Amino acid sequence: MVRLLPSLPPYLASLPKPTAPAFSSSLRPPTMSSSTPVPAAEASRPRKLPVLLFDVMDTIVRDPFYHHIPSFFQMSMKELLESKHPTAWSEFEMGMINESELAKKFFNDGRSFDLEGLKDCMVRAYEYVDGVEDILRSLKKNNYEMHTFTNYPVWYQLIEEKLKLSEYLSWTFCSCQIGKRKPSCDFYLHAVNHLSIDPGNCIFIDDRMVNIEAALSVGMVGLHFKDAEVLKNDLFSVGVELAPLVLEGETEAQ
Repeated sequence: MVRLLPSLPPYLASLPKPTAPAFSSSLRPPTMSSSTPVPAAEASRPRKLPVLLFDVMDTIVRDPFYHHIPSFFQMSMKELLESKHPTAWSEFEMGMINESELAKKFFNDGRSFDLEGLKDCMVRAYEYVDGVEDILRSLKKNNYEMHTFTNYPVWYQLIEEKLKLSEYLSWTFCSCQIGKRKPSCDFYLHAVNHLSIDPGNCIFIDDRMVNIEAALSVGMVGLHFKDAEVLKNDLFSVGVELAPLVLEGETEAQ
């Protein structure tokens, strides 16, 4: 069962408590004092809090691995898991090997495959998780600072080319660029240090509880992603406001 921890994150400390929605899977860490100094340039202007860190695969974008990739190789998921190299993909995600090296060691037996065909298959499968793009659009409209926080190789550029995530958030924390992967606490600490922010002023959103638990361990607020409607309620429960969207042909209320 998902627990709601009692301590308020720093950005909520001075705000009135909102009416809680019917369901919430938010996780809040104990309040932590910041050990990261804020640069003078940052301190001289207000910064809208909290900062939101989003996992990408199966939180923003559907992951093709579970359905499309086994079909591409004409294998069942069980067969694929048994035949692929145990660490090649994670090495690719961390930037330790390039895609040519991935192709050579993707399978345990070293068999060759159509690498460009695999990439094309993945690009065709990339699409927004239902309802999540509207949430990102609403958050951007309300001027929230948003960053990716994802385990993914350089192929994140293929996602960007198709779906233009950068219209809403920055590809700031990607494992292939940082050389770290979730759920390593070092990855989370790198993020808060890079942002010069108290961890309690970061909301981390991910579909995997192991990654949420790691975020909590460094003092972030964690939201376990299930679907867009649950995420809306959870964001509300931690004080994040979603701007109403104006549909095409409508005018915004004055």
